[in-house]
Amino acid sequence: MRRMIGSGVMALILSMTPAPAAEATQAVPLAAGTAVAGKAATAGAREAFDPRTAVGDYFKGALRVEAGTFDLDLVDSEGRHLRRLAEGAGGVAEFQFVAEGSGERLVVTAAREGAYVLGIERKVGLAEQRPAPTAYLSPAIAGIAAAVAAGGTTEAFWAMVADRGTPLVEDGPEGHRIVTFLGRGAKRNIRLFGAPSGDHEELQRLGDSDIWFRSFQVPEGTRLSYQLAFDVPDVPGTARDRRVAILSTARADPLNRHRWPMEAVDAYNQESVLELAGAPPQPFLAEKGNPQGRLSRLSVESRLLGNRRDITLYYPPGFDPARKDTVLLFVFDADQYLDRVPVPRILDNMIAAGAVPPVVAVFVANPDRAARARELPANPAFADFMATELYPLVARETGLAIPATRTVLAGSSYGGLASATVAMRHPEVFGNVLSMSGSFWWSPPGTPEDRQEHVAGLIAAGPALPLRFFLSAGLFETGAQGTAGILETSRHLRDVLQAKGIPVTYRDYAGGHDYLVWQGVVSDGLIALFGGDRP
Repeated sequence: MRRMIGSGVMALILSMTPAPAAEATQAVPLAAGTAVAGKAATAGAREAFDPRTAVGDYFKGALRVEAGTFDLDLVDSEGRHLRRLAEGAGGVAEFQFVAEGSGERLVVTAAREGAYVLGIERKVGLAEQRPAPTAYLSPAIAGIAAAVAAGGTTEAFWAMVADRGTPLVEDGPEGHRIVTFLGRGAKRNIRLFGAPSGDHEELQRLGDSDIWFRSFQVPEGTRLSYQLAFDVPDVPGTARDRRVAILSTARADPLNRHRWPMEAVDAYNQESVLELAGAPPQPFLAEKGNPQGRLSRLSVESRLLGNRRDITLYYPPGFDPARKDTVLLFVFDADQYLDRVPVPRILDNMIAAGAVPPVVAVFVANPDRAARARELPANPAFADFMATELYPLVARETGLAIPATRTVLAGSSYGGLASATVAMRHPEVFGNVLSMSGSFWWSPPGTPEDRQEHVAGLIAAGPALPLRFFLSAGLFETGAQGTAGILETSRHLRDVLQAKGIPVTYRDYAGGHDYLVWQGVVSDGLIALFGGDRP
């Protein structure tokens, strides 16, 4: 018995004759959109099916085995083997092929007696094989693409862009917006440095026009900074050499009116800013005329590390070393958090608003880039320097005697990692961690592949430390190629801390690895840890 199924209608065709051999001229017709049910009473039984092939036809189908096991082969019009599409199939075996000629057939051979259904789900002739029309995420780009295809110019589009500025922001699905980055005038390429994907993205040229674009769907709370790199050279060397070459031309977007920092010496030292309406407020950034703290600088030599670095102390307005509610804040990467992120002004404003109690801040500089990469990632000697050399010096300079419950280590990236590992080694000195996009993907060289999250592993294996954590990560800081990124590893660390009973506050931000985001996160973290004068 053979059952034919086509166009959604099942028809029964009864046959008392044996199934034809693969080489036989008679084969069961098998049109696209139909399926045939067959049985094999013995192993080795074969049946041929004719899908009506022509040169270049594309076929997609499935062999569904109900009992037994079967092979499926494609043969030419003379019965000669072309390719095996399924071997020893049980269950469902999907297949695809492109016909090399007319008259090709499908042959089902029983490896073990049973029943099956063979169907062709789709057939696409050679003349029908055309690329799908380009789908544009941005309605504005879709509109100008249609105009250009019809022979129109791009002048009206660029006039609209000049009026609105870049990136273009359009409505998206609920809770999201469509953002399109634009460039004009490139000869070879434009790359987006700081894309919402977390990677360097290439802008696409719209046909032969002067429009280069790349669109993303992002949360309506997005805040990010970015640069555009025009005509990046494809330099010889490694993939990293070519990737780093983006820095040779990266500059602020010439069509974006919002730049950061505004006082930069040139556009190559500036970034452009995208802040959507739903981005979280950063209320303590602006100059408000509040009383200002004072800064004092020291040069500190470390016996443990064998080097010297600068330390900057911030004393709050009206500083009184006898106050018991004072917070002692240590901040890594001093140059960035004194300049790019104006922490002294942020503290002035927070203290004046009563958002936090008085804060004495210690900004810890790196001797150089090599020292940063060596000292900040979970270096025990650096942790000991912080606890046994720097902290006593700060106590002498300020006259403070601050318990661990009111000290906090803060930093971003490697600085966020160091904030956690220094506190974990010396919880008797540092009782709070404020980590912004911490590099919790990091692990020491030689760590097994299944143990890559070093800090999470230490927390899980160790005792419940007397620490409190504030962790943050950007939604655009995801991993790639199967490797967990800052977002995933920060969330995992949060879960491990919670399971261990260690207090933790965690927040996602719709942004990337970005000081523009961190200049708001630092105040959010201090409020989470010490707002309302928490112990």
